[in-house]
This record gives sequence, structure tokens and C-alpha cells, in this order.
Amino acid sequence: MSTVADKLARKSTSKTNAKQVRLRLVYIDFWSAVKLSFLAAVALAVVTVVSYFLIYMVISATGLVGKADELFRSFTDGSVTLSQFVGLPQVMAFAAVVAILNLVVITVMGAVIAGIYNLAVKVTGGLLVGFTSN
Repeated sequence: MSTVADKLARKSTSKTNAKQVRLRLVYIDFWSAVKLSFLAAVALAVVTVVSYFLIYMVISATGLVGKADELFRSFTDGSVTLSQFVGLPQVMAFAAVVAILNLVVITVMGAVIAGIYNLAVKVTGGLLVGFTSN
């Protein structure tokens, strides 16, 4: 099985109008990787908070919280209700905590992956990438 770069190398012997370039990726800038992973994490955090809100609104609109509250009250003496713990403020606070933890983890993972790639390049020589202009 040949790669795209190998196919481009084979095609380079034939006369074409498009310019073909084979480049080797030998370094990923650490701070650029951190900034890009932070941007992706912010986008995922926004999606997380909005999805938690929408899921809660659908569940509350269908009356599932009320039914679960009745079931919970049947197991307890009625002094504690499930709606005390599963309200919109609690759900949004949980969504914010999850979003912040994801923000930190994804940003750190982007930095770690960039560092590991930069160390692996010293052994492997980098990633060969082929470009062409049509």
C-alpha cells in the first residue's frame, strides 16, 4: 500500500502543469499547539454547556423529572425530593465544572502531544507531506 507522498513522487517523473512539493514536518511549535488546543477546548466547552442546557430542557419539558421525583419520593419518606438536586442551576453548575475540566485537560493534552511529536521526530525524521497546486 503506497502513501500519497509516494504517489506524488512517482508522478513527479511525468510532465505535469501542476507544481508538486514534498515537505517533511519536523517540528511543531509548542505555543502554537497550546493555543490551537485551547481554542478547540473553548469550542468544546461551549458545546458542552449548550448541550447540557438543551438536554435538561427536553427532559424537564417531557415531565421526566417529575416522574423520577415521584419514584424517588416512594423510596424515601418524602422529606427529600429529587428536584432539589436536579434543577437548572445545579445542572448548569455541573456543566460549567465539566467544561472547565475539559478545557484544562484538552489544552494540556495538546501541549503534551506536540512535545511527544517533537521528541519522536528526532528518531523517525518527521512526517512526509505532499502538496500540489492545480
